Amino acid sequence: MGRIRLRGQPQQILLKHWPRIAVSLIPLFLALLHAVGVLPMGVLNRLDDIIYDARLRATMPRTLDERIVIIDVDEKSLAQIGQWPWSRNHLAKLVDELFERQHISVAGFDMVFAEHDHSSGLENLRELAQTELRDDAAFQAQLQRLEPTLDRDQQFAQALKQRPVVLGYYFTADRDGRKSGVLPQPVMQADALLGRKIEMTQWTGYGSSIPQLAAAAPQAGFFNALTDSDGVVRAIPLIAKYQGQYYESLALAVFRLLTGLPRVEPGFPSERFLRRDYPRLENVRLKREDGKALGIPVDARVATLVPYRGLGGVTGGSFRYYPAADVLNGRLPPNTLKDKIVLVGTTTPGLMDLRVTPVNEAYPGVEAHANLIAGMIDGNLPIKPDFTIGFEVVMLILSGLVLALGLPTLSAQRALALSSVVILGLIGLNLGLFIGQGIVLPVASSLVMAFATFAVNMSYGYLVESRSKRELAQLFGTYVPPELVDEMVKDPDSYSMQATERELTVMFCDMRGFTRLSEELEPLQLQALLNTVFSRLTQIIRSHRGTIDKYMGDCVMAFWGAPVETPNHADLAVSTALAMIREVILINQEHQARGLPAIGVGIGLHTGQMMVGDMGSDMRRSYTVIGDAVNLGSRLEGLSKAYGCEIIASETTRRQAPNFVWQELDRVRVKGREQPVSIYRPEAAGHSVSPKKVTELTAWSGFLRTYRAQNWEQCDVYLLNLMRLDAKNYLYQLYSQRLALRKSLPLDPSWDGITDFETK
Repeated sequence: MGRIRLRGQPQQILLKHWPRIAVSLIPLFLALLHAVGVLPMGVLNRLDDIIYDARLRATMPRTLDERIVIIDVDEKSLAQIGQWPWSRNHLAKLVDELFERQHISVAGFDMVFAEHDHSSGLENLRELAQTELRDDAAFQAQLQRLEPTLDRDQQFAQALKQRPVVLGYYFTADRDGRKSGVLPQPVMQADALLGRKIEMTQWTGYGSSIPQLAAAAPQAGFFNALTDSDGVVRAIPLIAKYQGQYYESLALAVFRLLTGLPRVEPGFPSERFLRRDYPRLENVRLKREDGKALGIPVDARVATLVPYRGLGGVTGGSFRYYPAADVLNGRLPPNTLKDKIVLVGTTTPGLMDLRVTPVNEAYPGVEAHANLIAGMIDGNLPIKPDFTIGFEVVMLILSGLVLALGLPTLSAQRALALSSVVILGLIGLNLGLFIGQGIVLPVASSLVMAFATFAVNMSYGYLVESRSKRELAQLFGTYVPPELVDEMVKDPDSYSMQATERELTVMFCDMRGFTRLSEELEPLQLQALLNTVFSRLTQIIRSHRGTIDKYMGDCVMAFWGAPVETPNHADLAVSTALAMIREVILINQEHQARGLPAIGVGIGLHTGQMMVGDMGSDMRRSYTVIGDAVNLGSRLEGLSKAYGCEIIASETTRRQAPNFVWQELDRVRVKGREQPVSIYRPEAAGHSVSPKKVTELTAWSGFLRTYRAQNWEQCDVYLLNLMRLDAKNYLYQLYSQRLALRKSLPLDPSWDGITDFETK
């Protein structure tokens, strides 16, 4: 791919393309309004979620984490033990098995025990003991003996007591603020935030463990997740607010218990960013007794994105699942789970703990907490930093300005290339920050803005600029060769019909013997001949980048250097004239074969300052050139007959076409012009001139020099030698006549060697 280059100075680019640049800035403006929250667009937020999900799925490690296992209350376990909820004595036995035989490190329950276990009938027996059988000593004694074995809640509480266990509970946004059970102690008090209004999840009710269990296992965490507007769980609150106090999640509670229960503190942004009204935390700090602290990054909701490891579930390959019945019944060998972090949860659809996540539509809720705990241990949690808005704004401005200023100056192919580079750069930077640093940043607004800017530019180019290009092509198409029109339409603003003064080369080409032809041929034959001749000559002019000015009877007028600026306009005009002479020779050969009369042409060339543009009357206008230089070109064409040659060019044309060999003809003063001009005949390109012709031209230069010095004897010598070289040369015959006339006259010291022509 070629280098993309902006043409012109920045100021010129802005002035030339400002309408298209202004249109291109519209997507940028709308995207900025979305980024700063003035005009939030749900579709962009949804697209960011989709991109995040795809990026997460593409970068998941999909490896097994041996540190955490899940005890699964699955269909198999329900079939063996019975429907949920199980009697608490089974749960007590499960806890004993985990700690006494398997020697786990920490256990967390992704479930709530908000009601008492009445499965043993103990409550009924106690009621009888207080009513009908209160006087039955034998019954009372038997009840007292059986009560420890029938109090299932107490059995479970006894199993939990003084063991590293975290119970689960949930918060609700119930309108009536219903509450059940006992909440654990908050991890932060109301004054911990120093009066700052931090935006975080707030609840009005809860369902927690019964007092008996809460007292036995004081560590507890809520297992609520955050469901986004599309129903997908991407994040879990780390801290939640309830009645002015702050409580921790199940994953944080397990992690704290695993690391010695460090103190929880709010992590405010660094001082240079800190404002009293800044509405978010940078992280949640866990401060140990030795003063060391660990910061867990949180987003604006004091939530943490879940670093999903795989597709989830028993076959997902991220964590090992063990059926709860197998553990409960001792089917696992001792120490199978030694030093493991154990989470007790369920994958049974009927127990309604399956979530829609970015990686699976039926993802076990317990595994979401397992992923979060693993991320905390590894220090590998996705981060939505507090500079998200600033980063998004900067990316929008940089990419938007590059596209808005660059696209209007480029072709469709290069515009596509630039847009692709910008889009791939945005994707690459975003993906690189996510993979390398775990930083989650929005990219949808930038991508949509880039696509929209490209689309707007292409649409503008097609609907607006293409129209002007079509108009330009229609305007100049009859004057200018198609290849020049193709160049012009690439930058139509640079071309107009407005008259300007420029240095150009003009050509007049007149057909010789037209009067004789009109007498010999029928009108239709004459018309056909003229059309054929001018068509072929015109094709030569167009192939040499010439602009046809007009046809005048048996004469064609053309010029070079406008409307497309052409530095070598004189060189092209001379090449055209020589090619036209060669074409006339071919035409005459064809005419001879068909019995048609031969034709001849006379061509005048001059280079100078001319006015070029749309000129004429209100009724008829044309793109033409005018000026003294144009008149001189016409006069030179008329002189070609007087000098017996087919092409006559001026001194300025000769100087600007140095690649040709020239023969000076004379110095003349034409009608209507006081200033004399040297006239020349181009012989051919320098490399194609024969040695004989070089000798002849050298002799001719000597003749002119002695002729203007009135050295007639030396002129005779030169002219004699020239006539020997080419006796039929009309120019030599013309000067032979002039020489005879000058020799008959006395020497004139005031004679300047200039020939005056009083007729056109």
